[in-house]
Amino acid sequence: MLFGRKKKNPIKIADKGVVDWKYTTCGYCSTGCSIEVGLDAGGQAVASRGVGGADVNRGKLCLKGIFEHELFTSSNRGSVPLMREKRYDPFREVSWDQALDKVGSEIQRIQGSYGRDAFAVVSTGQIMTEEFYTLGKLARGVIGTNNYDGNTTLCMSSAVSGYKRSFGSDGPPGCYDDFEHTECLLAIGSNLPEQHPVIFWRLREVLEKRKFPIIVVDPRVTMFAQMADMHLPITPGTDLVLLNSLAHVILDEGLEDHGYIEANTNGYEDFAKLVAQYDPTTASKICGIDEDTIRNVARTYARAGAAMTIWTMGINQSTHGSDGVVGINNLNLITGNIGKPGGSSLSITGQSNAMGTREWSSCSGLPGYRALESEADREDIASFWGIDPEFFPKKRGLFQTDIFPAIETGQIKGLWIIATNPMTSMTNTARIRKTLENLEFLVVQDAYQDVETNEYSHVYLPAGLWAEKEGCFTNTERRVNLTRNVVPPYGDSKPDLWIFSEMAKRFEQGRKMRFPETAEGVFEELRQLSKGRMLDYSGMSYDKIEQQRGIQWPCTEGAQTGTPRLYVDGKFQHADGKAKLIPLPFVDNNERPDEEYPFWLNSGRVVEHFHTRTRTGKIGNLNKFSPTPYMEMNPDAARALGVVHGSYARLTSRRGDAVVMVQLTQRVPPNMVFIPFHFHECVNRLTLGLLDPHSRQPAFKHCAVKIEPVADQQAASVRNKAARTY
Repeated sequence: MLFGRKKKNPIKIADKGVVDWKYTTCGYCSTGCSIEVGLDAGGQAVASRGVGGADVNRGKLCLKGIFEHELFTSSNRGSVPLMREKRYDPFREVSWDQALDKVGSEIQRIQGSYGRDAFAVVSTGQIMTEEFYTLGKLARGVIGTNNYDGNTTLCMSSAVSGYKRSFGSDGPPGCYDDFEHTECLLAIGSNLPEQHPVIFWRLREVLEKRKFPIIVVDPRVTMFAQMADMHLPITPGTDLVLLNSLAHVILDEGLEDHGYIEANTNGYEDFAKLVAQYDPTTASKICGIDEDTIRNVARTYARAGAAMTIWTMGINQSTHGSDGVVGINNLNLITGNIGKPGGSSLSITGQSNAMGTREWSSCSGLPGYRALESEADREDIASFWGIDPEFFPKKRGLFQTDIFPAIETGQIKGLWIIATNPMTSMTNTARIRKTLENLEFLVVQDAYQDVETNEYSHVYLPAGLWAEKEGCFTNTERRVNLTRNVVPPYGDSKPDLWIFSEMAKRFEQGRKMRFPETAEGVFEELRQLSKGRMLDYSGMSYDKIEQQRGIQWPCTEGAQTGTPRLYVDGKFQHADGKAKLIPLPFVDNNERPDEEYPFWLNSGRVVEHFHTRTRTGKIGNLNKFSPTPYMEMNPDAARALGVVHGSYARLTSRRGDAVVMVQLTQRVPPNMVFIPFHFHECVNRLTLGLLDPHSRQPAFKHCAVKIEPVADQQAASVRNKAARTY
């Protein structure tokens, strides 16, 4: 007799006719999965598969990676440059020389009339490291604007700021292998199963071998919270209160690692005085976590032989996101959980190459974690590029979130947007729309012609997508991995590297500088500029990276492979070699629910979509799971308002309104709703976006809304269907 699987029809994998597999790295989130793309006899990409020998994903892919090869032929790709004299006029097709000449002349006109900083550049976390570096060379060394930043300000700026404040440098100190060794995992504002499914799979694989406590801090009952040993449904925006209170218990009960604190940190006395004010009884009334749970979590974390903390946007996207990151670092420092197996303060990065932009784009300084404020760093890069060091500013300019208000006030007249979509990703959509209309000149560079921000541009530059190019990404654990060119760029689109190098030729200073023609040639400059520094690439090469399926920096010249953890020796990047314990008072400046707007609005990611749906919204096997904006709402709250499951409701904030489909669930408390942030027509029409004072990152997670049923359900359905059609 046959039982189970033997009795059923066997699983069959369709033969796609693959004749060649090309190695690459996933271009979605920061996990850094190694992928092979299958080509048929005609050279068309027809399949994707995980690479079994890669340490990151070990053959696994998430839903997005499985269908990533479909991006090459997805709809509304840009094929030729477009130009128009006036905004909203019809575009006309032009040659690359015409488009680049126009952009170059407009940059020079604006800078000649208003000053160098009147033209701004906003880039992404999605292009290759070699492209970031070349864009930085163009922006800093040729165009010379100091108003240059990346959209990583919207997701990782608080992590960068927090690492710098605590440790003296950016750079996540841990790695995925820490899951193998930790005895306690604290996850704050991270829904790992949907945000980073393959990292979650790595964790689950370890938990099948040995058990250790998983503690999830999140106001919503996420998938991660459902499988946790302890779920702490914190009041939105009060993470710092909880972290200070955990530190209070650890110090009050003598659970700290005093030897590590004495040897490797500064600032203990002031830090101890501050956290003494955050006893669990007082803290519980603010953060909504009962005092016994606070004590239990603190004891569990401190008594573990090795403990690690991970976080994503739930910490970063806050008015005190940088302080929240520092609070996490404080917790790890006082327990000695930095630089050892299983002991780490690990930010889970959002975009495929957010780390690459942090390392090499020159957005916040100069390449290789160099600072504009350092005379030695300015001279070092100026000498390497062959320019006058006085051409560089003495400090960084505006963050992305400050660039848009500077457009409103007339300080900035022109803008170049590269592979990002602020009409969907920035808070307060109505304000951003008016801001873009104030520009004298806007150029949008993107793989997709229909990206919402392109509605406001004067020139559109079609860029190659993902594995239509070649270069490296750096993932969450500092692993540099390679994307080989799989297929040629679509139509007459061009690699971003080519666009930046060609743009440099439109400037006298750019014609005097060297811009390597190939990505591998650019990588050689990265190797030279990183040698002997914290993020040392000098021991890497393209072939070596591909052979090892990624290499973690630092990888010094002559080394066989990279380094999994930072600060193993307890030496940090501050001048005295010690980390800083920083006292952090809680300042409650969030918009909170009130009688008029009684609900918290929370937002986050769902597994089938990525960021603004520019790509995933065009892939049928992804978009079918979430084709329309929706919100999770508690059934008790809905009943009181006459809102029913599957109907449409209107949300209104002090900024605007949105109509979404209602999904009733107990995953959210009665005073909160949750909306995936991927939809242009939805969540950021409502958000406030107050900024963190250190990182300038917006508080996407914290604003207040009111809810009412929509009278004309049929009209709402038609409206949402039209809005989501590509």
